[in-house]
Amino acid sequence: MTDLSPAPRRAYIEVEDLSVQFPTEDGLVRAVDGVTFSIDKGQTIAIVGESGSGKSVTAQAIMGLVNARTADVTGHVWVDGQDIVGMTDDELRKMRGSTMAMIFQDPMSSLHPFYRIGAQLTEAVNVHNKVSKKEARDRAIEMLQKVGIPSPEKRIEDYPHQFSGGMRQRVMIAMALINSPSLLIADEPTTALDVTVQAQIMELILELQQEYNTAVVLITHDLGIVADAADQVAVMYGARVVESGVIDDIFYKPEMPYTLGLLASVPRLNQVRADRLDPIPGNPPSPIRLPSGCVFNPRCVYKDRVEGDLCATERPALLPTDLGHMVRCHMSKEDREAVATIALGTLGRETA
Repeated sequence: MTDLSPAPRRAYIEVEDLSVQFPTEDGLVRAVDGVTFSIDKGQTIAIVGESGSGKSVTAQAIMGLVNARTADVTGHVWVDGQDIVGMTDDELRKMRGSTMAMIFQDPMSSLHPFYRIGAQLTEAVNVHNKVSKKEARDRAIEMLQKVGIPSPEKRIEDYPHQFSGGMRQRVMIAMALINSPSLLIADEPTTALDVTVQAQIMELILELQQEYNTAVVLITHDLGIVADAADQVAVMYGARVVESGVIDDIFYKPEMPYTLGLLASVPRLNQVRADRLDPIPGNPPSPIRLPSGCVFNPRCVYKDRVEGDLCATERPALLPTDLGHMVRCHMSKEDREAVATIALGTLGRETA
């Protein structure tokens, strides 16, 4: 009997069991290992973790920027029903800048130093649209105005070095959104900017997201900037997602020891004295020599709560602990909740 029931609806972005490996002379680099998440238009997911956890490679794989000749990419990346993995270079070029766009963390290396800002913006328009030079220029000026560049009619003739760091980042946002893409990936968009400019940049991204109903993937190592920006959070460590959920799950009901460590390392305004932050002991693992079992096992201060050597020998699965909340940890739910209650209590924050 033929099943005539409709196929389940996909989210606008669905990453399924994504893995990226790079063969090198020193061994196989496992940069991304089985990452899965999904978001719809108008939503933001923040991918957080320390340097080397696999965040940026995940973003590059979603954009199709990982060279298939030098890396092994497996799994699926569905964007509006189309699987990015396995697409040809021509197919990917048509999608980049129109359907999906990316803001890189260093605008000075992303903008060409020898070309005026206007030339680079109008080129982005002309690649995907058949419009006149005037229409492309008008669109460029309009976007510079939207991102808060003063006197855009004049600044469009300037070179990248004539802009401050914050203004260059605004130009990058204008370039990314100039063709109204449905997916925006922001890879550490506030790195090297002062705190005030960081807040302005994040506010700008969210305002434009609402205007264009864009799905946003925010890559960051700083949990402190995602509290007001994200709907969902995926915490990565050692190339794997170790915890994921809505923003309240991660900030008020975390259960993975690594997530607790990240929260403890965020500066807090409610500190009554200048105490040192509580860092996570040890160093992140090498992607060439990831630990067996739980990747966080060598740095975890709670592994004695698990009987035997399970943490060192068996990889924990990413399993639901609550509706929409996933955790990768061998501790029992009761122990995870007890540990979180104590850890959050020291931060002056109660569990939900």
